[in-house]
Amino acid sequence: MPDPQKPSLVLDEIFRFAYDTFCSNKVRFLLTALGMMIGTASLILVVTIGMTGKQYFLRQIQGIGSNLVWAEYEGGSQRVNAEPPDPLTVNDMQAVQEQVPGIVAATPVVNLNDRIPIGGGKEREILILGVNPEYRFIRNINVVAGRFFDNEDAQARNKVAVLEEKLADRLYGSQGFAIGQTMKLSGLPFTVVGTFREGVETFGQTEITQDTILIPYTVSRYFTENGSTVKQIYFSVADMADVPRVTEQAHKVIQSRHRSESVYGLSNLTQVLTLAAKTANALTLVLLLTAMVVLLVSGIGIMNIMLATVSARIREIGIRMAVGATRAEIRFQFLVEAIMISLGGGIFGIMIGLAVPFSVRFLTDYRLPISGWSAVIALAVSTFVGVLFGTVPAARAAQLDPVESLRHE
Repeated sequence: MPDPQKPSLVLDEIFRFAYDTFCSNKVRFLLTALGMMIGTASLILVVTIGMTGKQYFLRQIQGIGSNLVWAEYEGGSQRVNAEPPDPLTVNDMQAVQEQVPGIVAATPVVNLNDRIPIGGGKEREILILGVNPEYRFIRNINVVAGRFFDNEDAQARNKVAVLEEKLADRLYGSQGFAIGQTMKLSGLPFTVVGTFREGVETFGQTEITQDTILIPYTVSRYFTENGSTVKQIYFSVADMADVPRVTEQAHKVIQSRHRSESVYGLSNLTQVLTLAAKTANALTLVLLLTAMVVLLVSGIGIMNIMLATVSARIREIGIRMAVGATRAEIRFQFLVEAIMISLGGGIFGIMIGLAVPFSVRFLTDYRLPISGWSAVIALAVSTFVGVLFGTVPAARAAQLDPVESLRHE
């Protein structure tokens, strides 16, 4: 009758032999595991870098306005030259708000230009944007000092201005000192009530420049020939998933209110967000493939060291077979040794790979994203590498002839 405890005893013996072998060749096995440790840590760090880059790109674009839709007049048909321009009006904005569901805020944008003395009396051209108070939230504007003009300012047509932070520094030396100052814009005195900057760095890809001043739209309309015309209209959508629908419906509403030959462009950042996500994913994939090459090289190193171990332990294998060890047990023993090297290096690599983003979180205010799945995948890959590259040495050890092995010196 077979002993039910024999399989567990054999398994215990195999692991004990593997552990004794590891202890007797510490330096050799540690150096072999080092490659697996580096490869596993690289895999986790690559995923972290990829996720960080993706978050950064998406955050920059979303800072401009992921739920943003903007409209502008692009001109008339090429076949029609005699017709007067047909620009957007504030009534178009109101019509879109009434007819297109999902819009939570909107603001017209009126572009004005003026020249003011900056730095020792030298005049410089500045950009004045007439906007609604909602512009601050739609365009993710941060108030650095003072305040942004509100609905009361807009309704009362108060001549107040909010300066871009660098312009305030150049004009008045500091942003705090700029608050309360009076400056002339288009011949009228405006009181500076605040300074601002964009929520994220846009590298000059928006309507805002370093020489921008924001004033209420209700005041800016009196500086234009036709007070109802606007340069652009910004809409903020409640749900980012509704941005394509709102863009299409808003275009239809605006086009229906103007001549058929007039051309209006409605844009959003959906395509840019998609492109940024794809680019970040592609970069992560390339880095992952690089990490996989490191793991592959580590696996080859494991196979090489195990083949050398088999050659050095031929007599030991013969003795074990002579006292009753089966070929399956010999094969399993060497496979266990290979997995121990690979898995040990993988576990230490995971610890290092996770320690880096955790250290950044602990030492700085920046929060690097950490993927638990990357650790699970790294552990699975390190185990797979041990099995894959340990199979050949294990099979070679099991195929040795016991008699010839005992004669080996």
